[in-house]
Amino acid sequence: MSISPDHTLFEIGTNPAPGGHDLAVLFSGEGRPIPRHKVGPMIHDYCLIHTVLSGEGFFECAGKSHACRAGDSFVILPGVLFSYEAHERNPWHYQWVAFQVKGAPLLMSDMGVTPAMPIIRCSGQEALDSLSLMYQHIRLGFNQSAYPWLEDLEASGWLKLLLHKLAMLNYAQLPEPDTSDIERGVRQAERWISTQYHQQLSIDQMAKTLGYHRAHLSKLFKQHTGLSPMQYLMKVRIDKAKSLMNTSFSIHEIAASVGFNDALYFSKQFRKWTGMTPSEYRRQSE
Repeated sequence: MSISPDHTLFEIGTNPAPGGHDLAVLFSGEGRPIPRHKVGPMIHDYCLIHTVLSGEGFFECAGKSHACRAGDSFVILPGVLFSYEAHERNPWHYQWVAFQVKGAPLLMSDMGVTPAMPIIRCSGQEALDSLSLMYQHIRLGFNQSAYPWLEDLEASGWLKLLLHKLAMLNYAQLPEPDTSDIERGVRQAERWISTQYHQQLSIDQMAKTLGYHRAHLSKLFKQHTGLSPMQYLMKVRIDKAKSLMNTSFSIHEIAASVGFNDALYFSKQFRKWTGMTPSEYRRQSE
């Protein structure tokens, strides 16, 4: 713990190696400022989130003042003018985290946070304690080892959990999904196949996992992609195999890597989809 002239409590942890990931924590801290302590008006080039643990204060953004108390989180967006001030009689105690992320405004907007709606409110001590613990994990994980990049990785993980928790607390403000239930189901099936193609996939099991009857999912899938799920699976496997043909892996190893236990069957399917055997395709690609 340290004390600054304008805080009765001030702790901060700084990431020694930020920027190794798309979501990079810059620093995280905890503070209990003195009454009427004010920051701003100013702007930052990064995101900064404060969560109030106790006390009160005021956050101003986009020309509007917001009264904040325990359980409230106020979000400072890059390039947006802001200021905040502790209450004169009951100054707040808060934790904060600063981070950089590609497409920060879009990420925050997806969480229901905009300059016009910069506050996420939470009721209940259990939820607030959960947020506080995540902040602590971020802050206390820095400068604890000889491997700063591992600390950066851990901090990014805790930040993602924190953002998820805040987004769920802000559920009522989340934007409406831009896809229908049908489109979402088809996309889930596409992702399932595109990541599990090397396994011995069961379309029945995939449909059951996604909550659809096989015949219904197959019909929807073909309407949106022009292929049945099995045809799409075969296409993904053949495309993956084609991308491996300019490597040193054998045809048998490539076949196994893309989900074929039988190299002969793989060769037949490869020729059906490309018009060439795997060996012919490989020679052409050299």
